Amino acid sequence: MHLLGSEIFQNAFLAGTIVALVAAPVGYFLVLRAHAFAGEALKDIGFAGATGAVLLGISSIVGMVAVSLVAAIGLGFLSRRMRGRDVEVGMVLSFALGLGVLFLSIWSHSSAAHASAGVNILFGSMLSIGRSDLLVALGGAVLVAATLAVIYRPLLFASIDPAVAEARGVPTRLLSMAFMLLLGITTASSVLVVGVLLVAALLVAPAAAAANFTRSPRGAILVAALISVGATWIGLALAFVPLGRHLPVGFTISALSAIAYLVSAALGRGGLRVGLPLHPSREVGQTEALPD
Repeated sequence: MHLLGSEIFQNAFLAGTIVALVAAPVGYFLVLRAHAFAGEALKDIGFAGATGAVLLGISSIVGMVAVSLVAAIGLGFLSRRMRGRDVEVGMVLSFALGLGVLFLSIWSHSSAAHASAGVNILFGSMLSIGRSDLLVALGGAVLVAATLAVIYRPLLFASIDPAVAEARGVPTRLLSMAFMLLLGITTASSVLVVGVLLVAALLVAPAAAAANFTRSPRGAILVAALISVGATWIGLALAFVPLGRHLPVGFTISALSAIAYLVSAALGRGGLRVGLPLHPSREVGQTEALPD
């Protein structure tokens, strides 16, 4: 009861739950659209924005959100032109990551406190989340959830069969840009929990595991939410008991998420393909079923 009454625990618990819940649907579409590389891109570019912001005396979360949104718009607009240009994109991402390391190095050398804060950006620090960070996470989650609720059906259609969706007048490019914006916001919010280096633990692993368990999109999103919230709660709880006191919360969350995926891969029937709707017409209004 004393632990539950602690403001540190309350902030960490609420922020972790919020981020885990919003990461589930975004992660599902990330896996369904095979955009895991885009998530890595936003993570690297957002890292440069976060470290550059702290050098200017601005909140790292604000800097990461701002830069991630700009990058998301560019990735969404250039999604087709980027195909087959992995080398060029990889070079840009490497430069962005190196720029973030440079900013972090300059900032960390100014004081020991800055060095500790820099480590928190990389690996997350749920136990240092304040009320202002909690409000940022909550605002981003509400925005992402509301937008996904509006575009869910056309986004699902465009993710399953983009060619047919475009032929039927679905604005696939606009949806791609909108999803990238949502991904940017979610990625920035996830840094609060697991840090820049482990964002994929909340975005990709639970959704990939859920897609192995069920064919239903709504069912997969629900299972992904259960996995990510469960991993977050267990990781947070272990941080307050002697058994796991020396384990970083981000590591525990990523490890549990990876274990969930390995279990799902062993129990699933055919890998990620079972995550596609068996009858897409029930979800997106199509008349044709997906080919096997």
